[in-house]
Amino acid sequence: MEFPAASAHRRLVPWLGLLLAVFPSSLPIWIPPTTAQLSIASTFAAEGQDVILRTRNSPPGALVLMWYRGMEMKYSNLIGFIALNLNQYITGPKYSGRETAKLDGSLIIRKVTPSDLGLYMVVAVLPKYQSAIGYGWLNVYRPVSVPTLLASNTTVTENEDAVVMTCYTDESTINWLFNAESLLFNAERMKLSQDQRTLTIDPIRREDAGNYQCKVSNPISSIESAPVELDVKYQ
Repeated sequence: MEFPAASAHRRLVPWLGLLLAVFPSSLPIWIPPTTAQLSIASTFAAEGQDVILRTRNSPPGALVLMWYRGMEMKYSNLIGFIALNLNQYITGPKYSGRETAKLDGSLIIRKVTPSDLGLYMVVAVLPKYQSAIGYGWLNVYRPVSVPTLLASNTTVTENEDAVVMTCYTDESTINWLFNAESLLFNAERMKLSQDQRTLTIDPIRREDAGNYQCKVSNPISSIESAPVELDVKYQ
């Protein structure tokens, strides 16, 4: 829905319609701040799910809640605002058709996409031309893909050979498993690369025989690679 004419807003908050009418979209809107510690609870979500951005410490007596993308309080960043006493929601240029401001101070975003990631701002308009401003961050993640684990050799001889295992993944959080449990590192013989993707065991011992996996994760999901079995020959 397009932003209505200034006269329509005057029925909601007397000065708000005039404010929106006289400030072009390229100029910031400024409202004197109060000391209220309004904020938005930073949130992470899986791509495609519905998300609720919740406000904290919302000041009492707010007349209007205005939601923006980014840090600048200007019309071109406006998602929309809700007049709390009338339960009327009016959208702005950043409205995608998926956002709804609620009377409890929250903003619902349906079926989030990576383009929704970023900083959000809420402005609570108070009587006597005062306001409270809060910020919060929305992170949007895709479910992680199965990593691939490869070894330089899977049949080795104790105290003679070394093994290099590499976990192929785009994720940054990687953990190593041995026989389905967290790998206990032996600092004398085991080394991890700085990015955690490569495990080197040198020299190999008989107790190293077993199944190895790498596990990748992000805040919404985790998954393990197929196991690689290491066979250690010894006399």
